[in-house]
Amino acid sequence: MSEPILQNLQPSSDHQQAADKVQDDRRQRYDNNKLVKRLRRETGKAIADFNMIEDGDRVMVCLSGGKDSYAMLDILLHLQKHAPITFSLVAVNLDQKQPGFPEHILPAYLNDLGVEYRVVEEDTYSIVTDKIPEGRTTCSLCSRLRRGILYRTAGELGATKIALGHHMDDMVETLFLNMFFGARLKSMPAKLVSDDKKNVVIRPLAYCRESDIAKFAQAQAFPIIPCNLCGSQENLQRKHIKSMLADWEIQQPGRVVNIFKSMQRVTKSHLFDTELFDFTNLSIDKADELTEFDIAFDESPALMLARRSQESKVS
Repeated sequence: MSEPILQNLQPSSDHQQAADKVQDDRRQRYDNNKLVKRLRRETGKAIADFNMIEDGDRVMVCLSGGKDSYAMLDILLHLQKHAPITFSLVAVNLDQKQPGFPEHILPAYLNDLGVEYRVVEEDTYSIVTDKIPEGRTTCSLCSRLRRGILYRTAGELGATKIALGHHMDDMVETLFLNMFFGARLKSMPAKLVSDDKKNVVIRPLAYCRESDIAKFAQAQAFPIIPCNLCGSQENLQRKHIKSMLADWEIQQPGRVVNIFKSMQRVTKSHLFDTELFDFTNLSIDKADELTEFDIAFDESPALMLARRSQESKVS
């Protein structure tokens, strides 16, 4: 067979590139579909586990313009259509009058969705910049002011639940922040009664990883509003914790998930809070009431299997 005929039988570089692009697009759609299903499943499970949303609830979805709150609204809208209960959603954005805040973005997005919403305008920016010296972190005061406004708005809207977009990584970071800087074993709960004792706050994304949410936000092309408009320094303590956890995740993938799961499997008798466990009256007579004894470290199934495999090879 002559060389020109052989060349004609081989695919051109343009045809190969086009075929590769089709394959890549197909793989991307498949991955995105798996991601969406996983996030919806995890959110639905968290809602069910903590009874976050009940029949007849009116849920106020706090929408900041960041990836987490966009994802939360999107997933809740889907669940609303398929849930075995009936509940309504109202999106709320707090315009704090930060310089350069693109106030048109969220109303345009929500109008396109056809979602009920309210934009609350409160100049907390001026209050914070007046009270906090320049260069200092304003997050704490800003957060308190924001909470108070959102609680008041929930009452005005007749909301029975307030939904916030915190995810699993936020909760693990908060656990270590409280341990390192507050000497307290405390995280960010999936469901709680608010400070004013008038609202129930829920976090439907409790079982979702931040990395998954970031990929989902990119795939959905949400109109993200930057979170640095206030000019405040980033919370350096949280930044350090996030960096620490990222390093741990590289060393041992799945460690953040394990830390989160540990908060769901608490053995009170193996901690040191005398208000949670009655150490004073602990005796052999009450041994039948205990569920765990003197095992300080529970070996994971994976480690146990790896150890046994290694032992069998040696023998």
